[in-house]
Amino acid sequence: MALTQYDLIEAYSLELELFSIWMKNQGMTKSTQQAYMSDARSFLKGVYPADLAKLGKMEIMRFLSTTRERGAGDEARNRKLSSLRAFYKSLNEMEHLQINPAASVAKSKQVKNRIPTYLEENQLHHFFDRVEGKYQNRNVAILLLMAFAGLRVGEIHRMNIQDLHQDGSIHILGKGRKWRVIPLPAELHQILIRTLEERRSPNQGKEQAFFISQFGRRLSIRMIQTVADQTFEKLKAELPELMNTRLSSHKLRHSFATMQIRSGTDIRTLQELLGHASIETTQIYTHIDNKQMRMAMDKFTGKIPSVSRTE
Repeated sequence: MALTQYDLIEAYSLELELFSIWMKNQGMTKSTQQAYMSDARSFLKGVYPADLAKLGKMEIMRFLSTTRERGAGDEARNRKLSSLRAFYKSLNEMEHLQINPAASVAKSKQVKNRIPTYLEENQLHHFFDRVEGKYQNRNVAILLLMAFAGLRVGEIHRMNIQDLHQDGSIHILGKGRKWRVIPLPAELHQILIRTLEERRSPNQGKEQAFFISQFGRRLSIRMIQTVADQTFEKLKAELPELMNTRLSSHKLRHSFATMQIRSGTDIRTLQELLGHASIETTQIYTHIDNKQMRMAMDKFTGKIPSVSRTE
């Protein structure tokens, strides 16, 4: 008989409940909680009906190997490993288990300094020309926050009215529930003020979300991604050179970081603007594209010594 979701929950209901309580107390975002819980359930499905106290490193490795066989790359494997480490850590801290076999499993080494996909400035102008529809002004503001303030989709989703300040800054709740203050370009600050003035009245009077959906609720992460995806499709139709390029909302954040580096922003400042915990994450944006390399090498034009050939 096939394993059902009911069987899984019945066998591991306490562990899953403890994990859920622990994640909420850690202040994890809903999206992170959902992703971690999904990975934990996938793992439990593979080991059912085993007693977790009797499992070891081999079961963790077997689960990760299975994800490899299903096409997961290094990044996906490491994310699932992080989920299992958190799952076991929660059971340790909640005094349910004394072991954490996931803690001793090494992460896969990922390719470093992979050049991120981004849009050139002229492509960004074309991109914003393609934003249309009933909620055009709201959607332009959302996309500008990604491309010219470097915000993540989740950060835009969590934005509240009080996060926009009169001094021209915006206070952002980022990953790890850490706040950062971003001084906005004057034009972007004014656009956000106008967006707030045009903000749709929410269904619930106490709703403080900055961006409201057509249904009167906080605009969802999925809808923010859809706004970007639909605009990218229009851009690709206009610029065939982008047709085979994978573009998503996060690529606008890449574009912001690339423009900052090209403008001379130092890596430490960029780290603060992006809200990266580690400067190593920010360093992927120090890439130099072919145009810059061509300009650098062109400086040697006329300086190459002529060498006489001897027969």
